[in-house]
Amino acid sequence: MSKARIALGSLRNKVILIFFAILIVPFLLFAYYTHVKAIEGISNANTLVSHSFLIQARKSFEVYLSQLNSQMNDLIGNKQLQDLLKTTPEGWEDEELFTVNMLTLLNNQALAIDAFRVHVYPIDPAAYTDYMNTIGEPGLEGREEWFQKARSSISPAWHLSMPSSGRYAKPLLTYTKRFTGLYDRQPRGIIAADVSEDQLARYISPSGNIAGQKLLLLDDDGSVLYDSSANEWTGRPEMAGRFHNLTNGPEMSRTIGIGGQKYLASSLKLDSRPWYLVSLSPLSELTGTIDEINRVMLIFLVLYLLCSIGVVIYFTVHFTQPVVRLVQLMRKAEKGYFRHHSVWSKRNDEVGWLYRGYASLTTQIETLIEEASRSEWKKKELEFQVLSHQINPHFLYNTLESIRWKAETHGRSDISEMVAALGNLLRLSLNQGKEITTLRREIEQLQAYVQIEQARMGQTIRILYAIEPELQALPFMRLLLQPLVENAIQHSIHDNFEQGKILVSARRENEDIVLDIIDNGKGIPPETLDKLNRDTQEEPSQSTGSKGVGLRNVNERLRLYFGDAYRLQIESDPSYGTKITLRHPVMNKEESGPDGVGTPAAGAAR
Repeated sequence: MSKARIALGSLRNKVILIFFAILIVPFLLFAYYTHVKAIEGISNANTLVSHSFLIQARKSFEVYLSQLNSQMNDLIGNKQLQDLLKTTPEGWEDEELFTVNMLTLLNNQALAIDAFRVHVYPIDPAAYTDYMNTIGEPGLEGREEWFQKARSSISPAWHLSMPSSGRYAKPLLTYTKRFTGLYDRQPRGIIAADVSEDQLARYISPSGNIAGQKLLLLDDDGSVLYDSSANEWTGRPEMAGRFHNLTNGPEMSRTIGIGGQKYLASSLKLDSRPWYLVSLSPLSELTGTIDEINRVMLIFLVLYLLCSIGVVIYFTVHFTQPVVRLVQLMRKAEKGYFRHHSVWSKRNDEVGWLYRGYASLTTQIETLIEEASRSEWKKKELEFQVLSHQINPHFLYNTLESIRWKAETHGRSDISEMVAALGNLLRLSLNQGKEITTLRREIEQLQAYVQIEQARMGQTIRILYAIEPELQALPFMRLLLQPLVENAIQHSIHDNFEQGKILVSARRENEDIVLDIIDNGKGIPPETLDKLNRDTQEEPSQSTGSKGVGLRNVNERLRLYFGDAYRLQIESDPSYGTKITLRHPVMNKEESGPDGVGTPAAGAAR
């Protein structure tokens, strides 16, 4: 085993690990959970506020777009505008007059249209060179793609302009509509209204409740049409990819990163246009208070950790170190050294009790070792005495066999049979000194006993055997059945051998051999039966009386050898006799040792 594994398995290190696992880990988990839930709560609250604000902004902005469209339609329906564009100027004088009249008309209508500026472009700008030069749009037809699209489409459109020079070099959001004659439906021109950032700011501006908040107007591709923060991101192509998910997913809050800063984004789609209003709230502003709490919590955690280390050191010195020392003393005791003295034995707490108890234990062990040594010496002395007086069983068998042959020689077959049965009974009972025999030999021993009883009483004892063949070779404790059958003969059928019967049956139930000894005798009186059943449930020292000694002997041998689950079960009734059930575990043959003592098969012990 490696040193690292030994160190990890020590009590001291386990106590330290458990201490930190119980105190530090839950604290960290609680801090993390609190941090996450706080951010989640702030995010949800911000989302609700932002969503409500976006709904109001959308409503106002939609009203403005609708009014702008109506105002442009009113201008399109103006009779003077229709008349000016009805015919093409034929000379420079006509063109100059057209320019003056058109600019005068637009100047008069400027206040009627809520836009930064309004332009009217003839459907064929090449025929109005002076006018196009005057408004600063020469070569518009071949230069601007939006003009080509507006001239070829009957649907209104919006486009973003990014002027880099001129008196207004700021982004403009332009609304264009192609219009026709009121009566002939022929294309007359294109009207364009430029919406500046000042006008958009009236409807799309931060609420002022969150520092650093931005409001954006995006098209369906994610391009920024308006940025409330001085149009920082307006018209920048690279920003479209960052906001694409906001315009292609569900309207929900999410966290996005831009320029090294994280924002909590909420989006809302307009009803009249494929545009989106987006609110961006810096997470650093939302979680500023939480960050301060985290810093305080970190300081508290460091102090808490230092205090915990102090507690661990104190606990180690005053509690685990004495236990480590006690383990060392135990290892010395394994080598036979029991003498010790420790200052910790003078303590009045559990550690002192433990040391004093260990000292008392080692003293008792030393005493027991000395007594065991004396007992072993006496045992060997007694064994020598027994061996010196022991009668060889073979001598006894041979003597009985000689008696049997003499009886046969003199024609006394009854004596011969009785002596043969006695020899067989003696041989099977001794079983070569082994405690475990087989069920077959136990039945043979029982048959020899019954034969002797028949000869002794001069009566025929009717006994039946119902033993499953596969059970006969199984290991079985000796001298279990004979006392039970003897009890049936002496106390149940003794007064009525003519009608009395005894049945010995054996069967297997799972990992047990179950034997029933059943007789049809006079039964056992209720008070005696109750006493016998109590005796089978009590310890040997508790059971009293001389009756049922054989039953108690069998019961105690079963209990002591196989466990409390193996006891005799006695049932009796004067109307049908007595039934004694014996339960014996199935044991493997190879598990019997040289002394014949086996162990129950797996699952037999209970």
